[in-house]
Amino acid sequence: MAQAALGVSPAPCETFGRDASSCRALRIVAPWLSLRPAPIVMPLALFLFLFSAVAIYAACEFFVNGVEWVGYRLNLGATAVGTLLAAFGTALPESAVTFVAVVFGSTPGQKDIGVGAALGGPLVLATLAYAVVGLAVWRRSGRAGGDRRVMAVNQQRLARDQAWFMAIFVAKVALGVLVFSWKPWLGLLFLLAYGCYVKRELAVSEGAADAQALEPLKLRPHDSSPGMSWALVQTLLALLVIAVASHVFVQQIEAIGIWAGASPHITALLLSPVATELPEIMNALIWVRQGKERLALANISGAMMIQATIPSSLAIFMTPWHLDTPLLTAAAMTMLSIGFLWISLRRGAMRVAPLATVGLAYLAFIGFVLVYFGV
Repeated sequence: MAQAALGVSPAPCETFGRDASSCRALRIVAPWLSLRPAPIVMPLALFLFLFSAVAIYAACEFFVNGVEWVGYRLNLGATAVGTLLAAFGTALPESAVTFVAVVFGSTPGQKDIGVGAALGGPLVLATLAYAVVGLAVWRRSGRAGGDRRVMAVNQQRLARDQAWFMAIFVAKVALGVLVFSWKPWLGLLFLLAYGCYVKRELAVSEGAADAQALEPLKLRPHDSSPGMSWALVQTLLALLVIAVASHVFVQQIEAIGIWAGASPHITALLLSPVATELPEIMNALIWVRQGKERLALANISGAMMIQATIPSSLAIFMTPWHLDTPLLTAAAMTMLSIGFLWISLRRGAMRVAPLATVGLAYLAFIGFVLVYFGV
């Protein structure tokens, strides 16, 4: 009963009555899959699906507006606002559910949800999220009559972020194929790595954004210089709406998938991870629309760093942290995408087309899942 109160349902395999192969697939499920969708009438599910998607987008509008003002009041540069404040805010709900899964889960299936969360999120961000930004920049530049090829970002700094991510990601995947008694204690190193990343981001001086360049705070539209308290209230309220709406959105995705006859492992591997990363993607789209590609990419990069460290630390410390074929394939697609971006950024040659191209890695993963499970 205590587990149910905490939002932890029976293990995915028990929930769906699947064999061991399907159980392994469910390890990459995004955090919210631990909450089994209740029987629901499909028209209501479709309504909640659309309503929650709109709510997420509207809340993200308030969130990105509020977090920029919080960053301004803290005298943070635009990149740090994206990599630290915005990324931490949108990744926090997912990390919290991962914490519940690995700490309070009493069965291996429940704890495996935390393992999947540490790999499913980075996969979606490294492929679909970056690709969506590339396509959005291409579309916006075309409408404005600008150069669709050039990305107006600090490519060297973004390259360093990708290098940090790859080093941490390779380490955690390597731990997933090794077995030794003191492995759990290495989870602490991932928290230390994120602390070093935060310190480095704060040490890079960009100067705070010009208040005149910021849109008025939505809760104080006629105040040209709103205080920190108002900015925090708007940001935290927006985060609350994002968390609740994301929860509802993922549940409806799962319910619709089951209603449509999609197998549980297809829903777990392909649909739920995308749904849980929707806030990051929405934030990026809003910033691209405003011509702030740097913030959009920094938000994704920062969210990837959080998901590569904090959930991983919890999962390594509280679970056996063993990766099987679906998980290793997800890791390989993530590394392929980030490695490609890192090379382009190091050369100072990042353009819209390469950024959009990384979405092909997710399509390749879809193909693998369909073949692996004989769909």
